[in-house]
Amino acid sequence: MDKKNLNNIKIAITGMGYVGLPLAVAFAENGIDIIGFDINQEKINKYKNGEDPTNEIGKDRLAKISNIKYTADENDLKEADFHIVAVPTPVGKNNVPDLDPVTCASRTVGRNLKEGSIVVYESTVYPGVTEEVCVPILEEESDLVCGEDFKVGYSPERVNPGDKVNTVETIVKVVSGMDEESLEVIAEVYESIIKAGVHRAHSIKVAEASKIIENSQRDVNIAFMNELSMIFDKMDIDTQSVLEAAGTKWNFLNFYPGLVGGHCIGVDPYYLTYRSEELGYISQLILNGRRINDQMSNFVAEKIVKKMIESNVKVNGSKVLVMGLTFKENVPDLRNSKVADLINRLKEYHVNVKVVDPIADPEEAVREHGIEIQDINDITDADAVVVAVNHDQYNEMELEEFKKFYKDNIDRPVFIDIKSIFDKVEAEKMYNYWRM
Repeated sequence: MDKKNLNNIKIAITGMGYVGLPLAVAFAENGIDIIGFDINQEKINKYKNGEDPTNEIGKDRLAKISNIKYTADENDLKEADFHIVAVPTPVGKNNVPDLDPVTCASRTVGRNLKEGSIVVYESTVYPGVTEEVCVPILEEESDLVCGEDFKVGYSPERVNPGDKVNTVETIVKVVSGMDEESLEVIAEVYESIIKAGVHRAHSIKVAEASKIIENSQRDVNIAFMNELSMIFDKMDIDTQSVLEAAGTKWNFLNFYPGLVGGHCIGVDPYYLTYRSEELGYISQLILNGRRINDQMSNFVAEKIVKKMIESNVKVNGSKVLVMGLTFKENVPDLRNSKVADLINRLKEYHVNVKVVDPIADPEEAVREHGIEIQDINDITDADAVVVAVNHDQYNEMELEEFKKFYKDNIDRPVFIDIKSIFDKVEAEKMYNYWRM
């Protein structure tokens, strides 16, 4: 493929989730024919019916698009001459990178790759995966030679789930290619939809590395805040008040403590440290930050138990309402939710945990975490309430409204505000209140 063919380009996107769907929509709205491929037939059926399980696009916008061919049939990929791979890259046992999704996707694309095509990876990987792992698979499956019969590139996804301001079109896109020719074609393809423009990385490995340090940087900064939260808790100092004061300095970085889950920040650093260890360097800062963030569910669970003891609540057999299960606000994504870890930790204290979430898929909650989502209207006898995710529905509630969830005979109801949604002074007038 070269620039002169861009007017008739057909793009196939493999992996139609939180990254693939917005990308497909952006290209389709620009008049480009799209093949949206995913191995999940149920998901494909929802898209065909105009449903958006990701909540990233919405039914109304999807309904206006007619040039996306949603499919679970890999043979449809043969129609494309520009492939984008946007599958998840999780970690497995002992936090070792699980490249199975990206290698399986490479085999699928390879089996259906035609001469002259370009394959661009958006999945987060450690530097070297595209050229050293994926290219040999593409060659093996296609019987084509990379560099002669097809070319590859890498353009890291920067989607922030639930963010309606920083979208695919408004975030600068890092692009890279295996040579100057492929770089320019890839850049031009993405420039057709990216209003913020593209940044041409010097190499594929540079682009891979740039993505992986973005989330590692956030992870380390949040770990610092979480460590401060644990320290200040022992000093009986409110962390949020400290951050408000420190934040008045012009160059103070505004990060906050919290449960760090999701498919990116809680996972990507392990890809970098894994590759680093293979090369003989053991990470000091990054891995320690991961350990701090991974232990925060235990810290919060212990704090909940201590607060219940303060309120003379018998912990064994108590009932705790946890509000919110998704990994972040206003997003239905349940992958790597640290709220699930919190719930499991509370159960170790023989606490009866009731979980509600207005936007999470109940069936997925059972599949992903073995957790049953309850009807919030059925909860009237809790010993403690934990607002774990700041969904809009919870932000809009008045402090007084939460009283209906408690038993009648509790003098100082325990109210845990993990995301620091509510005013501390007002909350302490009504509850035995604590926030991170």
